[in-house]
Amino acid sequence: MKLNGKWITVPQDLGDIVPVFQKTWNTKKKIKKATLILTALGVYEAELNGKRVGRFVLSPGWTAYEKRIQVQEYDITEMIQHDNALAVYVGKGWFRSPMPGWATDEEKRVINKKPCGLIGEVRIKYDDNSKDVIPTDESWITGESAFRFSEIYDGETYDATFDLKKTQNAILLKWPVRTLIKQEGEEIRETERVAAKSIIHTPKGETVIDFGQEVTGYVEFTVKAKAGERIRIQHGEVLDSDGNFYNANYRNAKAEIMYVCKDGLQTWHPHLTFFGFRYIKLDKFPGQVKLDQFSAIVVYSDIKRVGEFCCGNEKINRLYSNIIWGQKSNYLDVPTDCPQRDERLGWTGDAQVFTKAATYNFDVEKFFGKWLHDMKAEQREDGGIGVVIPDYMPMTRPSAAWSDACTICPWEMYLAYGDTEILKSQFGCMKKWVDCISTTTTKDGLWTGGEHYGDWLGLDSSEGSCRGASRDDFIASAFYAYSTSLVIKTGNVLNQDVSLYEKLYSRIIQAFRTEYPEYLTETEYVLAIQFNLAENTQKAADDLAKMIENDGMQMKTGFVGTAYILYVLSNYGHSDIAYSLLLREKYPSWLYAVNKGATTIWEHWDGIKENDDFWDPDMNSFNHYAYGAVSAWIYEKAAGIQPIESNAGFAKVFISPIVDRRLGWLKASINTKHGLIFSGWTIIGDDVRYEIKTDVPAIIVVDNVKHTVNKGTYTYWGSLKL
Repeated sequence: MKLNGKWITVPQDLGDIVPVFQKTWNTKKKIKKATLILTALGVYEAELNGKRVGRFVLSPGWTAYEKRIQVQEYDITEMIQHDNALAVYVGKGWFRSPMPGWATDEEKRVINKKPCGLIGEVRIKYDDNSKDVIPTDESWITGESAFRFSEIYDGETYDATFDLKKTQNAILLKWPVRTLIKQEGEEIRETERVAAKSIIHTPKGETVIDFGQEVTGYVEFTVKAKAGERIRIQHGEVLDSDGNFYNANYRNAKAEIMYVCKDGLQTWHPHLTFFGFRYIKLDKFPGQVKLDQFSAIVVYSDIKRVGEFCCGNEKINRLYSNIIWGQKSNYLDVPTDCPQRDERLGWTGDAQVFTKAATYNFDVEKFFGKWLHDMKAEQREDGGIGVVIPDYMPMTRPSAAWSDACTICPWEMYLAYGDTEILKSQFGCMKKWVDCISTTTTKDGLWTGGEHYGDWLGLDSSEGSCRGASRDDFIASAFYAYSTSLVIKTGNVLNQDVSLYEKLYSRIIQAFRTEYPEYLTETEYVLAIQFNLAENTQKAADDLAKMIENDGMQMKTGFVGTAYILYVLSNYGHSDIAYSLLLREKYPSWLYAVNKGATTIWEHWDGIKENDDFWDPDMNSFNHYAYGAVSAWIYEKAAGIQPIESNAGFAKVFISPIVDRRLGWLKASINTKHGLIFSGWTIIGDDVRYEIKTDVPAIIVVDNVKHTVNKGTYTYWGSLKL
């Protein structure tokens, strides 16, 4: 993207203080249109004539900065006056904060040396069609701001009594402009507010505000105070077993607000950072504390809700709500693992297991398009894909099921939205990834010799391990097959020659069946069946069902197996067991966390144990959306709404609900590019009443009878089989 402006920076390092860049000018003629174009190295907020510009928060967002920096455009026509003053605050953001939290001291020193930078211009078109451009250059002035500290993990400090007295001219910064691109992703927005629900005075004497819902964003407070009085607020997800404030699981992230008050009534919230929290602790707060002084501002990418679900089981409805909140909390410009601790990274494994579910809940086409372009930009020379994107862990080797996001996510986007552009854009990346596996494996036709996360957090793991008992090479080889199959499918959609990959796929299938004639864990069964690697998928599914029953009707799967286990069971005649797993309330289960008061999805099935102790605080997020992938099964199997590959994007839909008496009734809908699709059923005695509404042609299956219909509303009666 071409700009007249030049990169500018501060003349000397301000340390943790957020600099402000300022420009003033006069407008003497009548304006037809005025546009502000900006981006920064860090995150910025712009004010024109004392008013905030635009609704984008934490702009320019998070990209692979060395390769791609998004540039924003704002219509400021109505904000222009005769005398104009533009101020832009540039915080550290994801670019200059010490991320990830476990970075070494040397790595943190390198990050601290990264420059603060701003580039942009004001473009003005007058009524007489003459034009002016006001670019960033050395004529801009800069100085300290009231933001005395701002950083992603540790929070923000603001001094409302600060008065800017000393300024200097900005200096030019040597930074490439070739990385500048137009805004691709969704803007990050303040999307909703959650009112404070209660004030808690804990056994330790702490004053804690409970918002009743875990969110990602920040707290806004109103207070009447004297100049110089201080406010200190800490953030947490849960209370401990005694009812005291707890945030040890944030690890090294301080996650706190420091505010120095001015005189009188004032309202404030952080501007250049964010937090994941349900509770806040008021370490310092002047005056009597009242609920109406606080609200939580929810912040996430401006993705639009497209899916709705409810049923006759209120705990499942709460689970679904938790899934929605988990997605909103972790879809803040990149699909992160969690929004609260010293991590908040774009883990590819979490992203790919949830991608299908994500498309049913929200319109994420633009959101993923931008992130996948970053993935392509970050692909390594040998074709490897990092386990986080942007790749803040470049020394980590690719991992099966994580790096395979580069094939799985584009394909799921295509199925959901039917646009071949995402496949065209990512096809080269997909092929290079499969080629990377082929050239680095130690055994032809399999993926062996790598380093993997395995079935992360599988419950069949050995004592003290986070990795399930499934064999790493088994999982890797299964995903090698799956990614290769997706390259073939993508090539066929794009009319590309994929004959070499077809031959490779045949070799992988043969090698896999020879190497792995038996399956040792639930996850191994699931992958062999889901990816069509088992010679007899029905027998394997039957054996899996018996294993689950022998395990006490419980899952022992981790991140890799859980996303597919209900699909495998329902696809092979074991929907009763799938429903039993969904509806299970004892640990381990989805509803265990619901019964423990969860308002989002947990990282661990037992983040809070049955005796109310915590899982190890070193890795215990209470807002970790990956296990929420079960909502895809709810849409596609329980409600029966499924896209058809040959009519991608729901141009035509397959609807075949799977009913279970234990739910009583179900309603689900999704707004697709082609219109609304609704599926509902109600159990009446031993009969089932189906209600289908579709704006697209559909194949509806009830009691094994197929009905091919055009768009419209349809009612069927069937018998209860379960």
